[in-house]
Amino acid sequence: MTEPPTVPPENTPPTVPQLDVRAAQPPSADTPPPTGGFADRPPGYPSALVWLRAGILRDWRGVLGAFVATWFYLPVALLLAFWGGLVFGVAGLLAIGSGADDQVPQALRDAPLIGSLIEAFLTRSGGLLGGVAGFAIGFLVGFLVVLTLPWLGVADEPFALLTGLIGTVIAAALIGVLYTLYRVLLEPRLLVVSGARQPSRREYARLRPVLDDCARRLGLPSVPRLLMEDDPVLSNARTYARHVVVTTAVLTEPDDEVAALLSHELVHWRTGDEITSAFVRGVGLPLTLAHALPTWLMRTFPHPGTNFVVFVFFWPVLLTMRYVVLPLHARDVRAAEYRADLGAVLTGHVDGLRRILERRLSFETGRSGWDEAVCATHPPHELRLDALERASLAGAPTGATEPVTVDQLFNSAGPVGTRRTWLLVGALTLVACLGTSGLGVVQWAFFRPQAAIDGYFAALADRDSDAALGYLTDQGSGADTKLLAQLLRGKGYRPPTDVEISSLEREGDSATATVAYRLGDARETTTLTLRREDETTAGLFHGWRLSGGPTPLNAAIADPGVRLNGVELPVATEGPPVVLLPGGYTATGPSSALSETPSATVLVGPGETAAVLQLAPVLKPAAIEAVEARVRAWLDECAKQTATNPPGCPFSYYSGSSSPQKVTWKILEYPKIAVELTGPASAQVSTPTQTQGTVEVSGTTTYFGTSSPFKDEDAFTVAGVATADGDDVAFRPATN
Repeated sequence: MTEPPTVPPENTPPTVPQLDVRAAQPPSADTPPPTGGFADRPPGYPSALVWLRAGILRDWRGVLGAFVATWFYLPVALLLAFWGGLVFGVAGLLAIGSGADDQVPQALRDAPLIGSLIEAFLTRSGGLLGGVAGFAIGFLVGFLVVLTLPWLGVADEPFALLTGLIGTVIAAALIGVLYTLYRVLLEPRLLVVSGARQPSRREYARLRPVLDDCARRLGLPSVPRLLMEDDPVLSNARTYARHVVVTTAVLTEPDDEVAALLSHELVHWRTGDEITSAFVRGVGLPLTLAHALPTWLMRTFPHPGTNFVVFVFFWPVLLTMRYVVLPLHARDVRAAEYRADLGAVLTGHVDGLRRILERRLSFETGRSGWDEAVCATHPPHELRLDALERASLAGAPTGATEPVTVDQLFNSAGPVGTRRTWLLVGALTLVACLGTSGLGVVQWAFFRPQAAIDGYFAALADRDSDAALGYLTDQGSGADTKLLAQLLRGKGYRPPTDVEISSLEREGDSATATVAYRLGDARETTTLTLRREDETTAGLFHGWRLSGGPTPLNAAIADPGVRLNGVELPVATEGPPVVLLPGGYTATGPSSALSETPSATVLVGPGETAAVLQLAPVLKPAAIEAVEARVRAWLDECAKQTATNPPGCPFSYYSGSSSPQKVTWKILEYPKIAVELTGPASAQVSTPTQTQGTVEVSGTTTYFGTSSPFKDEDAFTVAGVATADGDDVAFRPATN
């Protein structure tokens, strides 16, 4: 190209500026175009990562719109909002329309003219106003329910809410990146499926030299792969990440128009505009797939009836795409079109592009204002022509736009490639790595299954019942946890010691651990199961808990005075059940003048389902002597009787028809008694057969007026009940 002539600034004609392009030898027509490394990336990117990053981070508005619309369920929100508005609207229409006039104060209803006007107004329009208000309220309620319902469970936990949002963002970004890679790596097969084909020799010889010349003028050492689409009517070309697809109708166009068209597409390819669009679609992939079906139906079966049926079934998806996603993404797409038009300026084919745009003005028909101004992916051609005129000024006057250069178009320092951005990204990456490492350390130290087991036994060692219950899935609801805390703090409690986790196997949200410990004087081994908590700590960590709860005490405490670790236990019929945590407990029973209860040890192992308490009172040695003394005192009182049948006494004399007189009793031998406890304060007293007592009875009998002395001996036994009476023992003989 030659230097344009110098003319006065006030009358500068449109021309092509002097280009500082790199001389590049285009590949011959017999060899395939050179590639740019990974996925045939365009030149000018030091790595595939930079290429993908430049495209992905360009359109933040489109990414935000796709993210919000998809991951906050906007189509579902619109659907529920519509039905909510419909239900509330009908309710408001009926409620307000039927009783609106009754709400008017009586004074206004009786007022001349005013009362009639108000009543007529409410009768005819009250229902309509109520319906409109009801629809608005129902629409808002339904819409907000869908937006807030997924977050209600974590709304009271700021960290959980934050991590939920971060997780959603990461998931959307990951899907977007994977979809972008899918589109880039499988682009050749996808284009073949869509109808593109390899160019013939004649088509290749016609288009390749023009493509190479445009690339040379733009300073591009390589070009994208060229494919053809059989369309003899519409002259068009589309650029993808690795290919340029040209319709066969382009072959009939003049060379300068073909060059202008290919220059435009080369800029799209070099700047990675397809990467941007693919990432936006990937972030909203569920919504993109849901929108693809109705779009395909309306495109394949172009009929008003088909469009109506499709809209009835898919209107939430169509409206979300039309009024949320497309408007935000279309802004970047229109900017990309303006930028791609500069390719024709830099290659010197402004006139060819101008003729193309002027010729296609007739095709810009009948789109609505929303489509034209907000959703249109291509700016109006008149505005593109105006931008071409401004960009092609050779000597810009004061206040005019400076001429564009290749360096400005392809290598301009933007927010993606600045040093400050790289430092910020590096700092954020370092912080993320350190934060992730720190969170991993915290997870490993405090939120592993092993940490739950260690914490459980450590709480038992500290005699902290509340902390120990916190590690159990069943925390003893309904049990007397205050009594449990007193038992652990008692002097006789001995926690498990020498705890060692010999093995642990995890499967999903459950784990099984084999734990060895020492309880009392024995070394024991048990198997514990753990469950992963559904709720999080600080919104980040899922802890573990041991399955089960505290061990119930399997003993019916019928008498008061039973103690564990010095704490008196309630009678079984009173209050909540008694529960125990693993460890050793010292049990003592009540004591009386009659009996005493030796202390016992209750050992409760981890994971046991029941703890058994067995206390057996025994007779005090001194109590037998005391009972014998009471029995002898009672017998002595009986021996003082002068009746042949002393009441309540174990012996009597039968003399037939005679009448004994001067009867005296003498105990020759006291019986040997047996005392058997029937309770802590009662005992059964009996006389074994071989240890019966002997009593002598004497006196006189009168028989036919003659008195004669008599003396007789008899054996007797003693039976009754001995009870503790304070510090003494009482005896109550059995009644015959």
